[in-house]
Amino acid sequence: MGNRRHFILSAAAAVLAGLCAAPVQAAAAKGRAHTIVVVGDSMSAEYGIQRGSGWVALLEQRLQQQKVNAKVVNASVSGDTTAGGRARLPALLAQHQPTVVVIELGGNDALRGLPLKNTEDNLSAMVQAAQKAGAQVLLVGMQVPPNYGSDYTRRFAQTFADVARQHKTALVPFLLEGVANAPDANRWFQADRIHPNEQAHPRLLDNVWPALKGLLR
Repeated sequence: MGNRRHFILSAAAAVLAGLCAAPVQAAAAKGRAHTIVVVGDSMSAEYGIQRGSGWVALLEQRLQQQKVNAKVVNASVSGDTTAGGRARLPALLAQHQPTVVVIELGGNDALRGLPLKNTEDNLSAMVQAAQKAGAQVLLVGMQVPPNYGSDYTRRFAQTFADVARQHKTALVPFLLEGVANAPDANRWFQADRIHPNEQAHPRLLDNVWPALKGLLR
């Protein structure tokens, strides 16, 4: 009888503890902040523009304005390639434990004439590493001017779509949509005609935001 009474009391205590813990766990889950890590190149690293005016900094402001519980880590490095990002990513995942990883790399691969297969393999490896770490992935695509040749231009743009489809990630087809292909494109670029100026970065954010917002719901 004593053992039976002890079992009943223990069971009741366990149920009560579970009921008390449930609201705490629910509140913790509800209040959990997203951590967004942006792994990019000069397009995301505020190359040639005032600090705080790039699209990643503007993203932080938008998240605050829309009361999205998230912090942003800008791990972008000017001149970086997909190989560089692939090498850096494991440490970033371990350090920040992101819920979302934004990959904005590949433009410098094209500028250096690196094989498209290498770019695709590196992007795929980064996506898989982020997903294995429990993060959602947003792949941000880039395009190259037609003077690279129509075949290369097409295949380069398609690389991002192929990787996104293969690994079921969100995709921004072209970061510079409405900037590089605008009728007045020159007004949106710095003197080097490669890097967008400060006035262009709100447009870059508008290109990224719809896909990213969907990952933060």
